[in-house]
Amino acid sequence: MIRPSTLDDLEQLYATRGGSTYGEGVSQIEHALQCAALAEADGAPPSLIVAALLHDVGHLYEDEAGALRSDEHHELSGAEALAGLFGPEVIQPIALHVAAKRYLCFAEPAYLEALSAASKTSLAMQGGPFDAAQAAAFARQAHGREALALRRYDDAGKSEIASGRAFADFAPLMAGVLL
Repeated sequence: MIRPSTLDDLEQLYATRGGSTYGEGVSQIEHALQCAALAEADGAPPSLIVAALLHDVGHLYEDEAGALRSDEHHELSGAEALAGLFGPEVIQPIALHVAAKRYLCFAEPAYLEALSAASKTSLAMQGGPFDAAQAAAFARQAHGREALALRRYDDAGKSEIASGRAFADFAPLMAGVLL
């Protein structure tokens, strides 16, 4: 994996690989833009808006043929790829957004039922809902609250109606939270 070292590198990555889909009916770039727009509309802090924009960057490094057949830990590879650009307020919610899904499936039974088919498939590959001990450990995580908010933006950011936003719209926000 080539780690992006500038915001231009990130923009280029999304321009070249962001058109791929992953079973949700929207492209990676549109999903990212919708999630960021939802966070922005929710009044989230800049770091969480940027995390929402970039939370699935790890998918852009995956072999397209492997999508939805294996869990490639995109949340960890994405956080690792961004570690040279952003601090923990961006990186940690990204690293925890899959764990947040597993937590919510344990803590809120209706949450599991509301997941999309693709999200249910990936949940099974990611280990399924947490048990009580795993949920308690997640609840103690730094940035866990932000990861839960990010997870909800992730779930909602799958509309077939385009957001009308561009990656460049979020460049000033990203620049403001760079290391």
